[in-house]
Amino acid sequence: MDTLLEAFSLLLLLSLVLGLLRVWKGPGFADRMLAAQLLGTTGVAMLVLLADPLGLAALRDVALVLALLAVLAVLAFVARVWDPDEQVPDGSENPSDTRTEAAPAQPQRAAGTVGRRRG
Repeated sequence: MDTLLEAFSLLLLLSLVLGLLRVWKGPGFADRMLAAQLLGTTGVAMLVLLADPLGLAALRDVALVLALLAVLAVLAFVARVWDPDEQVPDGSENPSDTRTEAAPAQPQRAAGTVGRRRG
């Protein structure tokens, strides 16, 4: 069991290192934010993984608080950075925009012809 615990710990440590590299070199704000989320998720996993072998049940509580703070960090990022009218670098419209363009105008009938019978 100790070997499996060590293997998971090393895997999570590798994930932390890769996440730190992405935060440091990330090309954009979104990449850096996702890497920070990876760090938070990895931190939660490490705390839960170490709670039993160390005999500290409080580590699970800390992991829960860290997970809740990660959600708040994402909400703060979205509220501050995300712009629905932003254009992608090639000048086209934002592909994540789910709004549809207005339907083409229907030809209108002449005034007074709606609902009137011919005869």
